[in-house]
Amino acid sequence: MFLGLGLQAQKVYSVNSEYQADVKVVVVDAEYKADLLVYKVKSDYQAGQNDGKWFFTASEYQAKKKVFFVDSEYRADLKIYFVDAEYRAGWKNSGKKHLLY
Repeated sequence: MFLGLGLQAQKVYSVNSEYQADVKVVVVDAEYKADLLVYKVKSDYQAGQNDGKWFFTASEYQAKKKVFFVDSEYRADLKIYFVDAEYRAGWKNSGKKHLLY
């Protein structure tokens, strides 16, 4: 991973159209179904380095990746599950890491 990009890898922006998105994401209802366990951080400096700590930016230009939330697993590039503790965040399917670089 490029160090310069790594610090911003988890700053995401939720777009309104799948055609604007870099990655289509679905939120699954169980941890075992997820490719990535995501913890929402409160400020951009807490954003992780592709480790599941996401900061949702207010503006598209601030984000490293634009995500679009879909309602079906078959339409998604990435399945995520939101966790309630920072230490639980991380990849369960490391083969999908490239989606957020």
